[in-house]
Amino acid sequence: MASTVLSRLSTLAIGIALARILGPDAFGTFAVALVVLLAVLSFNELGVSLAIVRWPGDPREIAPTVATLSVLTSMLVYGALYLGAPLLARALGDPGSTTVIRVLGLSVIVSGLVATPVALLQRAFRQDRKTVADLVTNWTSALASIGLALAGNGAMSLAIGQLAGSLAGAVLFIAFAPQGLRFGFDPAKARALLQFGLPLAGSSIVVFATTNLDRVVVGAALGPTALGYYVLALQLASWPVTVFSQPVRAVLPAALARLQHDRLAMRRSFLSAVGLLGSITLPACLLLAAASDALIRFLYGDVWQPASAVLLWLGPLAALRIIFELFYDYFVVIADTRVVLTVQMVWFVVLLPALYAACVFGGLWQASAVQFAVALLVILPLYLVSLRRVGIAALPVAVRLGPPLLGAAAVVAVALLVARVTAIDLVVLAVAGVTALVAIGVLGYRLRHVVRELKTVG
Repeated sequence: MASTVLSRLSTLAIGIALARILGPDAFGTFAVALVVLLAVLSFNELGVSLAIVRWPGDPREIAPTVATLSVLTSMLVYGALYLGAPLLARALGDPGSTTVIRVLGLSVIVSGLVATPVALLQRAFRQDRKTVADLVTNWTSALASIGLALAGNGAMSLAIGQLAGSLAGAVLFIAFAPQGLRFGFDPAKARALLQFGLPLAGSSIVVFATTNLDRVVVGAALGPTALGYYVLALQLASWPVTVFSQPVRAVLPAALARLQHDRLAMRRSFLSAVGLLGSITLPACLLLAAASDALIRFLYGDVWQPASAVLLWLGPLAALRIIFELFYDYFVVIADTRVVLTVQMVWFVVLLPALYAACVFGGLWQASAVQFAVALLVILPLYLVSLRRVGIAALPVAVRLGPPLLGAAAVVAVALLVARVTAIDLVVLAVAGVTALVAIGVLGYRLRHVVRELKTVG
């Protein structure tokens, strides 16, 4: 958690500086390239590195084979990305982003190279070492990007900075991993890894298509400037996801994997995690929505104000995504990856026409609102039905999320009331922020026994 908070605080400061330096147009060009990068990273190493986290035996048995598969596939993926960059740039509404895509895409090869060391650190619960590598990655990227942006390099400054940070972090990840980086190939283990990883890779493709469909459609239908507004709001909405959800996801799958022999204990730990994560994230996510106008104006300036209408809906959507990610991890641990794939396919099929219609007949506000509606009315019920099939009823989930929802509602009420009383953005943010912290503190204190239980499991 400390690692992620430090990382996100630095990322926020960096993002504010770059957004003010570059403006919506250049930021939108980088956003186009970033969408493409995230697409290929979603299936880059065919999901085989996740096998290290849940491997029932010694992960060192499979690490060399995983490393070989990861690097080979990442090089093939980058080759395809390089050739397809002009087509992808045109499809996303910004043909001028081709070179930015190719430069930023080199991070794909770096990702494949460090996939095994990162998984080994996760398996060993070495978040201390991962903290150092993550901070070096972020600050190297930041300093390079800001320096190049001030020199007038536009969107390319972000691409080069991102690549520089990835390379710096890669050196540390490899040095910090329990056994470094070793290559090898065992055909029998490779077959087992691909049997496990290919469904996850297919699922990851669909997950990316679903979670990034908004950026693709917004960029293609509304242009790179609108995409810049959208991505800025999305980055703010992702704050609770990266600060609270990612640290839990970094350790929870490995902790649950230790309980595979005791499904009842695994379910109890899962439900405890749902309640704890909801208590922290729901007030924070809904705070972003309720104070969206003040937050965008205060941090980024009036030129970015259209992003506030997007954040209004992406805040609550982030809360749902956090819970969905927890569901996703549970099904991965119990090796029921078909559920994950099915849910993501349904999500994509329902969201695509709804989102396109919202962009064509509406705008940014409608595009963000329709995403929240689909997640709430279609995907949440589908996940709950799937959980019931594996022995987790909807009622225990609802019981654990009830108090967090009440706390989040109180935060929203206070934020809206203060915004009506004063037009000073800093006052609105301060009062609403303190209210959210109090709500999180009270909810977290109620669940202090859950923290002890989860620490025992880990």
